[in-house]
Amino acid sequence: MQPPGFLLFLTTATLLIITPGPDMLYVITRGVAQGRRTALLSTLGICSGYVIHTFFAVLGLSALLQSSAAAFEIIRYAGAAYLLYLGIQTLLSKQRLTIASAGANSNKLNRVVWQGIITSVLNPKGILFFIAFLPQFVDPNPSRVGIQLFALGLTFTTLCFLIYGTLGYVAGTLRDRLAGQVILVEMLRYLAGTVLVGLGIRLALSEQK
Repeated sequence: MQPPGFLLFLTTATLLIITPGPDMLYVITRGVAQGRRTALLSTLGICSGYVIHTFFAVLGLSALLQSSAAAFEIIRYAGAAYLLYLGIQTLLSKQRLTIASAGANSNKLNRVVWQGIITSVLNPKGILFFIAFLPQFVDPNPSRVGIQLFALGLTFTTLCFLIYGTLGYVAGTLRDRLAGQVILVEMLRYLAGTVLVGLGIRLALSEQK
């Protein structure tokens, strides 16, 4: 890809990333509910899912999903169910379950990352986005298409990590500074849980384009 084309890709990708969407809301929600560390680990999980999406695009699996309504429906409902589960879990949890606490163990931290990965991978529209967006910036050279798709996917993922991570860190900082305000923390937790449930319902009601 020539420099002008790559610059256009960076500009377009950045504009798309800063536009509020389910993944951004997910990261911010986790930060508001459980603090900075959870927000950053959730960002890592979401972006790890993007790497998987990139592999899907390179291998052509995304095109298979695009052509199979049944596969799309299965992944969509699985993703919606998982978001609903996380939302209900957040609504029913108590402040002492905060993963950002000093006593958090590695198992809990790993679980946060895996939750982000699962949330990302089980979003069929995320998969379709990669196969629809990335090829627009690929030079028509059959021998280099896979390499270009992979490079563009990793670039997009890096931008997402920087932007989502920053937003999640800010949201987590707000939550951490309000840690002593029990009522406010509870309100933020209920808000976060409600947003996650809403994202699950939104995904369940979405349609394949």
